Amino acid sequence: MRMRARGFTLIELLVALFIAALIFALGYGAINQALRSHDRLKEQQASIIALQSAVRLMEQDFVQAAPRPVRQPIGSGDQGAFLGAPPDTQPVVTLTRAGWSNPAGVQRPGLQRVAYFLENKTLRREYWNVLDPTQTSTTVKRDLMQNVKAFTLRYLDINRQWQPQWPPASGCPTCTTEGQALLSRPLAVEITVDTEDWGKIVRIIEVPG
Repeated sequence: MRMRARGFTLIELLVALFIAALIFALGYGAINQALRSHDRLKEQQASIIALQSAVRLMEQDFVQAAPRPVRQPIGSGDQGAFLGAPPDTQPVVTLTRAGWSNPAGVQRPGLQRVAYFLENKTLRREYWNVLDPTQTSTTVKRDLMQNVKAFTLRYLDINRQWQPQWPPASGCPTCTTEGQALLSRPLAVEITVDTEDWGKIVRIIEVPG
């Protein structure tokens, strides 16, 4: 006798479809998790690169701090070469730095006036295209980092004491004239950057005498 060919039952088909769907779901979950991990890794890499670039730029500014006061924007009096604002005041620090590269040979000085701000958890650097800006002078702005909870600086004076602002509230200890006070710079700057991603980062940078 010939045996009748036997096909799949409905239950067998349902079981096979369920197993296939389960395998696809597991595969999709693994791929989705890998993609999320890849995106998170890229965000962390971008964050650490931004932190490293910001600290390196601040180090270049402070290491090349120059004793060059600038004229007040309104034209009367001068601003100190190095101004560290009291806590919770913007800009956080303003200074004159040397070594402004000029590959295009533009007619401008090699000195540059820069300032750092922390606004809406964004650390920003600004600089003026002229050394003695007026009220109509604009700045070139560059956002360095985001997700910054706090950005504080301390300044080491001649007595090896850390000061929350520069010049110190008590005055420059070695300055005998107003001109010397305008030229004064700290011995070192302590930078503290409190970030949401990496916690507190502290760096001490020596300022040339």
